[in-house]
Amino acid sequence: MSYRAGRHFLQIPGPSPVPDRISRAIDAAVIDHRGPDFAALGHTVLDGMKRIFKTKSPVVIYPSSGTGAWEAALSNVVKAGDHVIFYETGQFATLWKQMADRLGIVNEFISGDWRSGVDANRIEDVLRADTDQKIRAVCCVHHETSCGITSNIASVRAAIDAVGHPALLMADTISGLASVDFRHDEWGIDISVSGSQKGLMMPPGLGFNALSDRAIEAAKQGGAPRSYWDWSEMLQSNATGYFPYTPATTLLYGLKEAISMLEEEGLENVFQRHQRLADACRAAVAAWGLETVCQNPAEHSNVLTGIMMPEGVDADAVRSVILKQFDMSLGTGLGKLKGKAFRVGHLGDFNELTLMGTLSGVEMGLGLAGVPHQAGGVEAAMRVLKQTAH
Repeated sequence: MSYRAGRHFLQIPGPSPVPDRISRAIDAAVIDHRGPDFAALGHTVLDGMKRIFKTKSPVVIYPSSGTGAWEAALSNVVKAGDHVIFYETGQFATLWKQMADRLGIVNEFISGDWRSGVDANRIEDVLRADTDQKIRAVCCVHHETSCGITSNIASVRAAIDAVGHPALLMADTISGLASVDFRHDEWGIDISVSGSQKGLMMPPGLGFNALSDRAIEAAKQGGAPRSYWDWSEMLQSNATGYFPYTPATTLLYGLKEAISMLEEEGLENVFQRHQRLADACRAAVAAWGLETVCQNPAEHSNVLTGIMMPEGVDADAVRSVILKQFDMSLGTGLGKLKGKAFRVGHLGDFNELTLMGTLSGVEMGLGLAGVPHQAGGVEAAMRVLKQTAH
């Protein structure tokens, strides 16, 4: 394969490109994970992740993908035969539900159209009908990566409370954390799930559970048989800055740097940056005369934009043209959106010029692939950025 000048544009919705500062932090010598230097590192990242999740309660860090963090969330508080609600917002809500199926959990799967977020009223109806209070938890995806949809998780807590139901609230914010506003404590979430490879700007490899006191107590009283995923051993070791088994030390170096970078910019500034760049991306899509996957403007993602292709156009063929011609990777449509849409990631260590390079590649690719569209999407995005420049 011949050399291609310039950098590869990795514009999928995660893993996001890893900044040089984090790469350099990871490229450090491994230390004794039972020595005093490690305890300082452990306390730093464990306390830092509390601030990122906006919680005063513990955050557990696993050497795992987000899928592992899903399983940890489930296995600590529910077991085979227990009843759980899942809400279908897209592919990742579906996969989490399928994991629960394999674990023997009884699911109430509230169907969705993959183009809108969680409807808390439908969850309230299901809980109100559960007069025996068999439902142990409500599981929702805060930020659905497959569709570019952000759901209102606070409204789900309000629905649970309106019924007076004891169900725990679990939220997947694997792609949302550190890119869009997330408030574990304020929104009344019992278990928040995330991963390292999205807004935290890290390589894949770390999974997170942010916990509430109710979740910790529920884990003491029940849950499934578990060992690696057990919170109790983790929490006991974490209290002194250590882990109960060999941790992913170099990834924790990177996590420490990621937390520093986010707090140097300021989390609210991070969220505003993502909002501004996402607004510009959506302006480009509208100017092209195309549709975003997400139909409700209040639920638009600031992390990625899902773009629907016109009837008869293979979205993966368009992605292939863009990769071949411009060395840019875009996210494929998943599940029900396979071949119908592609996804543009604009998250993590991402700025105006990165966005403009991305949109230029998309607009040229649409033309080369013969996709019916109007010109001027790049110019529309630039207008938004100029109007909102600081």
